[in-house]
Amino acid sequence: MTDMDIVLRPIGCVHSSEHISDQGSREDYWGDVVSEIRLDETSFTPDALEGLTDFSHVEVLFYLHGVSDASLVSGRRHPRSNPNWPQVGIFAQRGKARPNRIAATVCRLISVQGSTLRVQGLDAFDGSPVLDIKPVFAEFTPDRASIRQPKWSNELMLDYCASAKKRE
Repeated sequence: MTDMDIVLRPIGCVHSSEHISDQGSREDYWGDVVSEIRLDETSFTPDALEGLTDFSHVEVLFYLHGVSDASLVSGRRHPRSNPNWPQVGIFAQRGKARPNRIAATVCRLISVQGSTLRVQGLDAFDGSPVLDIKPVFAEFTPDRASIRQPKWSNELMLDYCASAKKRE
């Protein structure tokens, strides 16, 4: 199975004011970022999004196109290279240097117009290829009280979805 190739074609692209910079990529304060996802109009018509506005949130799967091959991790590391947090395997964290560079984010759906979705809280940079969009069903979301996670992950995520206004 490990020698199987899987080919994915993007269904669209993220358009955002957030760009990958030479100084490194943004880590936190994604909560108030508004982005557009524009579907590939050669493959999809607006009816592909029919009924989506009945949902408050969508899950967006996208490709981390700004992550270089050289930075990929297949073992363990300190999350965000922070030595105060334990070294854990790449599959025990949500870091961007993942073997297949696939990210998944639940974000608020603001609107749908034609073949374009406007979303809030999507942690994707401008130009990120979108692989899939799924409506969020409450039944797929576990009870938050029953979720168990280590303390370092709470510290890491403290400001991730916060508004940039919190920084000030």
